[in-house]
Amino acid sequence: MEKIRVGLIGFGTVGSGLAQTLLSQRERLQQKVGLPIELSRVADINISELPAEYEDVALSSDAGDIFNDPEIDIVVELIGGTEPAKSFMLEAIKRGKHVITANKALLSTHGREIFKAAAAHQVEVGFEASVGGGIPVIKALKEGLVANRIEVIRGIMNGTANYILTMMTEHGTPFEEVLMDAQEKGFAEADPTYDVEGIDTAHKLAILMTIAYGQHVHLDDISVEGISSIKPIDIDFAKEFGYRIKLLAISRNHGDHVEARVHPTMVPQSSMLASINGSFNAIQITGDTVGDTLFYGHGAGMMPTGSAVAADVVDIARNIISASINRVPPLSYLPEKFTPPSITPMGELTCPYYFRVTVLDEPGVLSAISGILGKHGISIRSVLQKGEKAGKPVHVVLRAHMALESSVQKAVAEIDALDFCTEPTVMIRVLIDEY
Repeated sequence: MEKIRVGLIGFGTVGSGLAQTLLSQRERLQQKVGLPIELSRVADINISELPAEYEDVALSSDAGDIFNDPEIDIVVELIGGTEPAKSFMLEAIKRGKHVITANKALLSTHGREIFKAAAAHQVEVGFEASVGGGIPVIKALKEGLVANRIEVIRGIMNGTANYILTMMTEHGTPFEEVLMDAQEKGFAEADPTYDVEGIDTAHKLAILMTIAYGQHVHLDDISVEGISSIKPIDIDFAKEFGYRIKLLAISRNHGDHVEARVHPTMVPQSSMLASINGSFNAIQITGDTVGDTLFYGHGAGMMPTGSAVAADVVDIARNIISASINRVPPLSYLPEKFTPPSITPMGELTCPYYFRVTVLDEPGVLSAISGILGKHGISIRSVLQKGEKAGKPVHVVLRAHMALESSVQKAVAEIDALDFCTEPTVMIRVLIDEY
């Protein structure tokens, strides 16, 4: 074997980042791998030519040209979405090609099928870039923390949502204005739903949980809430109480079941995660042996993500050269040791809560709200009221002690049905280390 040849499907932001990394780091990578790593072919339907520095790379609009090239060792899929990405991955695997992807949506919904096919055809699957961009969290979880029972996963895994919340916190700007600014600066997509509603974060949490627990966790197993209902007043109250609001992915291992949830969370200012600002990501993993670990860095972007994909290329190249394919199982656990997911019902969660109830300023309002909370066993820690203009709705903010999620949901539904409530109640869970 003279070199390791790579075929790339998709020459967009991440694809061009990978190409640039392989080109600029060519000599260094050869020194570390032992053979040259060559980008041989690119397939992309949106470009008619590659930049001049890639004059030796063949360009096609047909991904089949990559599958049919017997010299291609590794196929990298970087087009995103479910289809045709899934079909491309499975076809490459069928042809005996090792595959790499950054596609968290694909893996969190169809990962089981892809990994099963790869095992059957004895090829590798690399997916470091699917979680955390340039942060090497998947490799750390699969290998560096392999001797640990993973107790907790908590993380800020979406840079767009974190940027929006940071701007709201630092400048008091409403969600809608920050989102528009983020879109203008290219931090947010034209359709930001996956980012701001927590879906992108849930994709990533499903992948991490699958590796951590040896359970095939699917996107649908995760309870998901976004940040679009958060207002500057909630940010201000969080500050007053000693918290910052973050969109968190949270999983806790209870032994016979595991939590799986994404939602806005009041994080104590003393927490490491509270200080993660802007578009940065951070993932905290707690193991029974190692204790707390924190992985921090750019969660997206051309070069950080290209760096992560290149790391997969190098790992697979080394395994090809040493004839040690699947020395490390792609999901850490051996395939036959995987079990179906055992997810904690969301209604069984217990934690402190923050409520913002928007009501008409009338006699008996507070008494009615307190009565409903008390009826459902929810103990009030403190009450504040903001806004006292005649005839205008006011915000009643309540902090509750530890409460059961199912009871909280019932109480909120009853409160929102009251005639004097003018907006849906905003409920935010509070992060503490004890639960």
